[in-house]
Amino acid sequence: MTTAQVDDAPAAARFQTTASNTVPFRTTLAHTWYLTGRKMHALVRQPWVLAFSVVQPAIWLFLFGQLFRRVIDIPGFAYHGSYLAYLVPGVIAMNAMSNNMWAGMTMIEEIERGTLNRFLATPASRIAIMNASVAEQAVSTAVQSLIIVALGLAGGARYHGGVAGVAVMVAASILVGVVFGALSNAVGMTLRSREAIIGVYTFFMLPLMFLSSAFIPTSLMPGWMQAIASRNPLNWVVQIGRSALSAQPDWAAIAVRCGGLLALAVACVAISVATFRSYQKNV
Repeated sequence: MTTAQVDDAPAAARFQTTASNTVPFRTTLAHTWYLTGRKMHALVRQPWVLAFSVVQPAIWLFLFGQLFRRVIDIPGFAYHGSYLAYLVPGVIAMNAMSNNMWAGMTMIEEIERGTLNRFLATPASRIAIMNASVAEQAVSTAVQSLIIVALGLAGGARYHGGVAGVAVMVAASILVGVVFGALSNAVGMTLRSREAIIGVYTFFMLPLMFLSSAFIPTSLMPGWMQAIASRNPLNWVVQIGRSALSAQPDWAAIAVRCGGLLALAVACVAISVATFRSYQKNV
């Protein structure tokens, strides 16, 4: 997504006034708000970007949902419901990971256009610059996840966990999106190479997808795959969503996995901010 059409001068002017009149924490919050608004403005002006981003998840959902619908009859599958309903949390997790792993491309574009360096010349909070990217990705991920939920519902999937279950699943998708979006930003800031981001995407996407319970329960996997899946953050999202949407959610397990995702997201954002500070020193 490009933000070339957005005028950055008003935002820079706000930074001048805000930075001088508020304490640092409030300054960071204010700058995050302004910069997130800048990115959201670009997204609103190009809604087709968001619309096209859910085309592939829709194909995954209905193609795989029809192709593998009989696997639910395999002994030991242990799922009560349609395979489409089983697949929805997996598709949401894969979409959150897939789309956010391209976040570094936007960062490279900002560097090449000189937009990032112009913000560095203002009193803008350096943490806010990175937080705005995370916030914009979170909003996009939430909207995309809700669209996938609606598509599943239209296809016949039923969510016994109700609105609360859907909200928990969307929150988990946002957290895993932050994890991979922050890592992508870190790669973009460090290597400044689109090829490197494509390589990272290729390396992680398919292995993590198939080393999760997105398509089949982990109980049907070989032992070594089960061991990897238990430590796979993408699988945590799938398990959170599937449990939250069930008639009897395991809230204790959901809380533990959400806590793990939150801790991982905070660590990845910290890494992203550190790489940004390293870039700033070299400008």
